[in-house]
Amino acid sequence: MSLLHRVRRHVGHMPQPHTKATLSLSPRITQPGVKSTISVCPYCAVGCSQVVYSIGNEIIDIEGNPDSPINGGTLCPKGAATRGLVQSPLRVTTVKYRPPHGTAWEDRPLDWAMDRIADLVASTRDRTWTHRDAEGRLVNRTLAIGHLGGATLDNEENYLIKKLFTAGLGIVAVENQARI
Repeated sequence: MSLLHRVRRHVGHMPQPHTKATLSLSPRITQPGVKSTISVCPYCAVGCSQVVYSIGNEIIDIEGNPDSPINGGTLCPKGAATRGLVQSPLRVTTVKYRPPHGTAWEDRPLDWAMDRIADLVASTRDRTWTHRDAEGRLVNRTLAIGHLGGATLDNEENYLIKKLFTAGLGIVAVENQARI
């Protein structure tokens, strides 16, 4: 007799407490058309593995990956709520912008904000670029921009950010909150 059959037959001291309708149900993640994808929780640097269940483009469930040596199928409360990060009707999809000398905030599209940030970084970098220091040494840097990263990134992402900001953009002040 299988374990599932024994559990269904006797739960506690009450034999057969389930109705036939309850016994005919199956978890939604085992239904036809459900795709499972292994992912990583986006919240902290631990890197807990998740199994994301979806039908088409809609996520139906996210749970800890039991095969992961990092979290062994468990997730913290934030990791367990990852679905809300992606699909919450309360998710903010615009940015707030207050123009110079403005008195009110305006909603702007995220693409506009990303382009604006890129333009401001490029213009600041170009305006404050230093090829050589006061003693004539080649430095190729800007001291006008700094970056403070968050602990939600993993080591690989932090490595790439450090490379982009120092070697690519010449920014000297690159730090991460995990070191502070």
